Amino acid sequence: MITFAIIGCGLIGQKRAKAIASLSDEAKLVACVDVDLNRAEKLAAQFQECFAFDNCHMMLEKANPDAVIIATTHESLSMIGKQCILSGKHLLLEKPAGKNSAEIKQLMDAVKNNLVHVGFNHRYHPAIQQAKRLVDQGDIGDLMYIRARYGHGGRLGYEKEWRANPKLSGGGELIDQGIHLIDLSRWFLGEFSEVDGFAHTYFWDMPVEDNAFLTLKTAKKQVAFLHVSCTEWKNLFSFEIFGKMGKLHINGLGGSYGLESLTHYKMLAEMGPPETVVYEYPAQDNSWELELREFINHIKQNKASLPNLNDAFQAFIIVEDIYQLSSIN
Repeated sequence: MITFAIIGCGLIGQKRAKAIASLSDEAKLVACVDVDLNRAEKLAAQFQECFAFDNCHMMLEKANPDAVIIATTHESLSMIGKQCILSGKHLLLEKPAGKNSAEIKQLMDAVKNNLVHVGFNHRYHPAIQQAKRLVDQGDIGDLMYIRARYGHGGRLGYEKEWRANPKLSGGGELIDQGIHLIDLSRWFLGEFSEVDGFAHTYFWDMPVEDNAFLTLKTAKKQVAFLHVSCTEWKNLFSFEIFGKMGKLHINGLGGSYGLESLTHYKMLAEMGPPETVVYEYPAQDNSWELELREFINHIKQNKASLPNLNDAFQAFIIVEDIYQLSSIN
């Protein structure tokens, strides 16, 4: 049984707690921490023998969990992460793991025998998992390029939320949703040797970008064309993978993003219209449970966990290249 503490009891922390509850045969939540003690107490009350704290140091001393999940806003991810690493804890650190690559490098330097997993949970969505299996099996042949879009609609007061404050977030839409597309593109294509793009604020009155456009190339000239947006007006997730023998299209993430599906377009020998197979995933999103189960298995096996701090670091290097090209930050 792996004991966990959750630091940050907002929406994502609650999702992580729900995942722990679903794996009660392998995991136990023993502590909840939040600067708002009432929020920590409310989450802790849903679990037996789980205690609430408003102080990370006190929690580490008194609860002494095996592993810690950090689901705070970006400005405190690396600071709290380093404290937990130095305390010898295994760590599931929500993406983007910090506000910049320098903060993540400090975490990488601090790690000794800890397992640190970065919460790029999109890798664990069933359509993306199935796409990775098909690619690894060679079902669409050698990969040529990726085309992806990720965006959400607006809501009143969006420009006043913490993600619009660079001191708290580190940046705008490129860090919020864009870093997921960068991570997925690296997962499928590998490292990018050329980075080009543009980030800009078109609509929202805020000091961070609401749109970003990226062209990323590998040494083999495989390309990822990525667009992330806070002005999509209707939540959208579209991730297309093009190979020499076919195409995979992941559409939707469930909920407000629409039914999650994977369409496999199989090229025929005579070309023309492809054979088409559609996989649909109408069940509730279980990516959080799949990710946590893998992290637990890695702890038990003392096996390096993926995605890790290097994945976050490499993604941030790309983000910072785009910001430099766009004269942001």
